Amino acid sequence: PIDASEQVLTAIGNISSFMTVHSAIAADIQPGVHGNIEQVEADPTIYMHLLPYGTGFRLEMFVKPFLGGGHYLKPGQGVENIIAEVRGKRLQTRRNLGLEEHMARGVEESCPILDLAIDLEQENDREWHLQNPDDCLQALHELQEIQDQVIIEWPEGEKLNITHQASLKNLNLKVRTSQQNWFALSGELKLDQDTVIDLRELLLKTKNSQGNFIQIREGQFLALTQEFKKKLEEINLYSEDAGNEDGELLIHHLAAIPLEKLIDGVKADVDNGWEEQIKRIHESQSFTPELPSTLRAELRDYQVEGYNWLSRLAHWGVGGCLADDMGLGKTIQALTVVLARANNGPTLVIAPTSVSSNWQSEANRFAPTLVIKTLAGKNRAQTIAELGKFDMLITTYTLLQQENELLAAVNWQTVILDEAQAIKNAATKRSKAAMALNAQFKLITTGTPIENHLGELWNLFHFINPGLLGSLNSFNERFAIPIERFHNRDARLKLKKLIRPFILRRIKSHVLEELPPRTEVTLEVEMSDEEKLFYEALRQNALEVLENNREKKARHLQILTEIMKLRQACCNPKLIAPDTPIESAKLKVFASVVDDLLDGGHKALIFSQFIGHLSILRKHLDEKGINYRYLDGSTSAVRRKQEVDKFQSGEGDLFLISLKAGGLGLNLTAADYVIHMDPWWNPAVEDQASDRAHRIGQTRPVTIYRLVCKNTIEEQIVQLHQEKRDLAGSLLEGSDMSAKMTSND
Repeated sequence: PIDASEQVLTAIGNISSFMTVHSAIAADIQPGVHGNIEQVEADPTIYMHLLPYGTGFRLEMFVKPFLGGGHYLKPGQGVENIIAEVRGKRLQTRRNLGLEEHMARGVEESCPILDLAIDLEQENDREWHLQNPDDCLQALHELQEIQDQVIIEWPEGEKLNITHQASLKNLNLKVRTSQQNWFALSGELKLDQDTVIDLRELLLKTKNSQGNFIQIREGQFLALTQEFKKKLEEINLYSEDAGNEDGELLIHHLAAIPLEKLIDGVKADVDNGWEEQIKRIHESQSFTPELPSTLRAELRDYQVEGYNWLSRLAHWGVGGCLADDMGLGKTIQALTVVLARANNGPTLVIAPTSVSSNWQSEANRFAPTLVIKTLAGKNRAQTIAELGKFDMLITTYTLLQQENELLAAVNWQTVILDEAQAIKNAATKRSKAAMALNAQFKLITTGTPIENHLGELWNLFHFINPGLLGSLNSFNERFAIPIERFHNRDARLKLKKLIRPFILRRIKSHVLEELPPRTEVTLEVEMSDEEKLFYEALRQNALEVLENNREKKARHLQILTEIMKLRQACCNPKLIAPDTPIESAKLKVFASVVDDLLDGGHKALIFSQFIGHLSILRKHLDEKGINYRYLDGSTSAVRRKQEVDKFQSGEGDLFLISLKAGGLGLNLTAADYVIHMDPWWNPAVEDQASDRAHRIGQTRPVTIYRLVCKNTIEEQIVQLHQEKRDLAGSLLEGSDMSAKMTSND
């Protein structure tokens, strides 16, 4: 391989030998000494010399007072009167040191790269060290932009030039409709009569280049403007190689949004398909729907905006993700869209079992003209076959998987996946069954579009708008790996730009001024000495077990198992050793908090991810005679609704809930306190659970307690929360990185 510095040297003059530059020893001419000396006017032109220096290059600035020859001197320094022999003649001149200094400063100000270079020798010597070839090329590029102010030379006097420069005006593109939902993009970059670069080749070279210079052939470099390179990087992100001999790239039709300005800004030959797509985009953006007259609800302003947004997507013919904060009424917004489209065909709503009853009650309440049907009976095939206008079939993810062939055979007007994180894993049968559904408009609702990693976001978008984010492999290469592994801000911004038109998320604090305040408090729990010894023994045992288990995959699972034990020990030692006499400090804190709340007339939701922990809490409450409600994953849908209704009507001061079973789909505004007994990896899951109380309809301030044992793994989990919230907040809220944790983490 050719050394990078040699490539630059070849590119800038094909020089194989170098000379050391020596400043002349200037003679001070005494007044009255003339002889055969010819008086000439001094030349203040600035010269820049380039020399190999270590792993990079050295730039030196000079003036050459005698035009056409003579010595090189430092600008603005030395004597004014000088004499020298130039081409057999003795010449004398008087330098204008002030003018030389002024012109030297002008060159420095026009070359920002010099600010990044390392100053050599003394400050006024104007010598710089550029450490890598790309910086050197950038310096040449900037110097060539001011050719009227500076002459670039090797010491031998050869002029230096970058081979080519390119901007958007040199780019020619062609866009044609390739297949359904795809456009084929091709083009070329014309540099001069003899140099033309194919677009696909140009993109590949740009992708592999770190700076603004790409090598187009041996010894020849192309300088790209910053704007041009940025546009080429966007094409790289939003396209995939078509793999044909024409050198075409495939562009998803929805990527027309970020690429529209690029196409408009260059010489482009586009077909009718592209023009129609751009027209549809602009029409959908200006489309203003009317609210259905049969809607029996008064929508809030932000809910009307949500309905308008969904209607525009449906009018355009693309899918959307409604990712509003929990408690903002995603169901009512979705029902309004269903009502507006119900005259054109049947609707399918798929929801978790725990939430499906809520869909039925809200549909009956707010959209009475819809005919609600379920797959509860044995004649499922007949139920599906008889669906027509204004029919809305509400079913579960379990039944979607069981009856996937029957449901996939229907041409639905609208399909809604509620709590769509249920299909986050592309490899599951449930996800594959969802992908087989056919609909004119696909909508997913979820408060957590990302629970574990960005691959889940890819799968959700693969459902609503297949192909927009490319293949899973290309998505990982372009976005997931740079964002998750390297925290690449540029990749995150480009992903956000690509998905922004199809995802809508509002935060309660931004849209609900009337919502009461929410306070979060972490209660530190100090373990007893016995508990600390018990916990430390478990930790030491875990280290010993892992030390003896070196198999990578098995070790990873073993780590999770040992971590689970530590987390349970923080809750109550009896979860690990049922017969232990050691008392739980967390239980004592819980009992104290509950007594205070009940004395103050408050009601509270109690969440834990361990059913065994909830059982211990139930036993304590039973002994104290405290009235409470309860549900976990084994609670039937009918019993679940009964428990919720009883709590909301005042039967029970506390509601004990399994985090995963009751963290979504419930309206429990009777409570004004929430207690999380143990922290979960994903802060968004905890937030969803807290939002069972802090939502529309709540009139009192809500306080959220988190019980965390000091100096344990629980503290470390809470510390991870901020890191996860940073990614979520910057992209679209609701992320969890636990599934991406390595054994070392």
